Amino acid sequence: MKTQAIIAGIVMASLLAIQPVSAQESPTQKIKKESNRVINRNIEKLFNRDKNQKESEPAQQPSQQQPAPEQTGQQTGQQAGAAGQGQQAAEDVKEAKPELKWAKYDFVPGDRVIFEDNQEGEENGEFPSRWDLMAGNVEVAEFGGENVIMFRDGAPTIVPYFKEAREDYLPDVFTVEFDLYCDELDFVVHLYDRKNQKSGSPSGYTGLSIDNEKMSFASSTSNLPEARNLPKRRWIHVSIAYTNGKLKAYMDETRLINIPRIDFDPKGISLYTYHARNERLYYVKNVRIAEGGVKYYDRVMQDGKIIANGIRFDTGKSTLKPESMGVINEIYQLMNDNPDLKFSVEGHTDNVGDDASNLKLSAERAERVMNTLIDMGISADRLSSKGLGETMPMDDNNVPEGRANNRRVEFVKI
Repeated sequence: MKTQAIIAGIVMASLLAIQPVSAQESPTQKIKKESNRVINRNIEKLFNRDKNQKESEPAQQPSQQQPAPEQTGQQTGQQAGAAGQGQQAAEDVKEAKPELKWAKYDFVPGDRVIFEDNQEGEENGEFPSRWDLMAGNVEVAEFGGENVIMFRDGAPTIVPYFKEAREDYLPDVFTVEFDLYCDELDFVVHLYDRKNQKSGSPSGYTGLSIDNEKMSFASSTSNLPEARNLPKRRWIHVSIAYTNGKLKAYMDETRLINIPRIDFDPKGISLYTYHARNERLYYVKNVRIAEGGVKYYDRVMQDGKIIANGIRFDTGKSTLKPESMGVINEIYQLMNDNPDLKFSVEGHTDNVGDDASNLKLSAERAERVMNTLIDMGISADRLSSKGLGETMPMDDNNVPEGRANNRRVEFVKI
């Protein structure tokens, strides 16, 4: 409106100033003409400025009516309720995620030891007396305060020493256990005596390859799930179970190999590594080969008790070793499936040490096993415990295998 008023005033002033034009323009007429030209330029500038201002203004969106405070609060509550429902739905979906149940450790050692070597009484620097050498350099050494079998160099290979080594000395059901100190390069357990026997395998696959995080046999390979968080060079416990063609192998408390049928009959074992060097030594200790037996339920029905050689303790202590849990889990499952079954847990030792100490130690070990089962959920009134020390040997204490069989825990039916 202001702009229109200015334009109207300029036009009126221009009309008042108009005079008749003669052929010869006087100085006054020239001044008026020039004044008109200036006025026209000013009018044009005003129109252009208004036009530019309108074009430069952003397009106005249709105005939205602001909700009333009550309506705003109601919408906010609805939004919060929807968010809460969405969060609850997400939690429900999360809770509904399938749960993995995996019995990853079912190893149960054989109940009759046929070969045992814990390097007891071995002399440092000598070849281990319970073994025979096929190749390379292998000696007894001390590592971490314990005697070990040290694999040095020359692709070392050793086999258990048996007088009739050419014969098949492994039963149809057997277990092999040992502790291995290794790294990412493999150590191999061949399931035949490479010095004295032929494998009989059509495929030629006879060895279980082991490193610090995986196991392989033929085309079957498996990695330890938690291996990333473990040291590269470390001790691992190796367990092998063979049952009439079926082969399972375990690293610590995890099963890594599970083959329903292998193509040959194992006759012996050989321990071998190509990678041993003076700068990369491999160590082995606590080797045990045992014959498998009848299922625990059948043993109870037949003999009235279960003899368990696979429950292990730290030397001179009642502390359970991790590999003992396979046997204890089996006992727990047996008692859980048979609610009327009650046991007296009885500890036994070999004859190493004095009588009184062995009696006390066997009682403490039996009590530890009993308490472990109670902690797992077995009612305390179904269990009792006692120690018998070295008073009831079941084998010859003069040989390592006999002493191994005498160190046992028995579950006697009450």
